[in-house]
Amino acid sequence: MAPAVRKTLPQIARAVDLAVDAIRKGGRLVYLGAGSSGRLGVLDAAECVPTFGSDSVVAVLAGAPASHWHSVEGVEDNEQQSVWDLGRINFTTRDVLVGISASGRAPYVLGAMRFARRHRAKVVALTCNPQAPMAALADVTICPVVGPEVIAGSTRMKAGTAQKLVLNMLSTATMVRLGRVLSNDMIAVQPTNEKLWKRAEGILMKFTGASEAAAARALKDARRNLPVALLMVLKKIPRAEAARRLASGRSAAEAIKEAMGDRAKTPRIGGPSEKPAIQT
Repeated sequence: MAPAVRKTLPQIARAVDLAVDAIRKGGRLVYLGAGSSGRLGVLDAAECVPTFGSDSVVAVLAGAPASHWHSVEGVEDNEQQSVWDLGRINFTTRDVLVGISASGRAPYVLGAMRFARRHRAKVVALTCNPQAPMAALADVTICPVVGPEVIAGSTRMKAGTAQKLVLNMLSTATMVRLGRVLSNDMIAVQPTNEKLWKRAEGILMKFTGASEAAAARALKDARRNLPVALLMVLKKIPRAEAARRLASGRSAAEAIKEAMGDRAKTPRIGGPSEKPAIQT
C-alpha cells in the first residue's frame, strides 16, 4: 500500500494546497463517505481536535450516528441523502469536500460531489479505482492503485489502509502548513487528560526552559491553551495580550518562533545573550 500511496504524492500536495487555502479563508476540510471509507474520514477528523486544536476538519458519514457501529443498509445508494447531510453541517463554497470511495462509484459520495461542484466549492476524490466515475467530478483525484483485495470485495483491507494513509497525510500536512506544529511538536495540543497535560508541560519546558512547576502554572494561567502559555512565558506578558497576538492572523508557530528569536536577542544583565530552548 505504501508504494501505491507514494505515487500519489503530487496529488496529495495539491489537495493540501486547497485545504490550507480554504481554512485560511474561514472554510473547512470536509471528509464524506459511506461504510469503511466514511468511518476512516470520521477517525481522521476526530483526531484533529486533540492533536492540533482545530475543528476545521470535519467528517460526514452516511447513516450516522447508527453507522458508526453497525451497517446501515441502503444509505450508500442515496444521492440526495448526502446533499441533506452537507446541508446539516452548513457546507459552503469556502469548504473543500473530500469524497472517499474505494470503488469511486458510491452514489452517496457522487451526489455530494455534484452538489459541491454546483456551489463552486473545491472537490477532491479519494479512490483506489483508476476508472472511478468520481474522478470526473473532482478538481484533484488521489488514486493509490493497490490491486485486488486479499478477500475479494473487502475494501476495508488494502484500499482502506491506503485511504487511511492518505487521510493522515492530508490532515497532518495541512495543520503543519497552518502553523499548528513547530519542529515536530504539536504546539496546539489540547491538554484534556493527564497524558496530554504532561505532553503540553513538556513542550512548554522544551521551548521556554521553564521548570515543570512553572510550566504547569503557565498552562493553568493560560486556561489550558498551550500557544497562549508559550507566549506568556517567552514574552513575559499576561494571558489577554498573548491571546490577542495569536488572534491577529498569524499562526501559532510564527508567533512562537518570533518570540523565541526576541528572547534570544535580549541580553542578560552581566551575562551573554540568552539562547532559545530549541533551534528552528
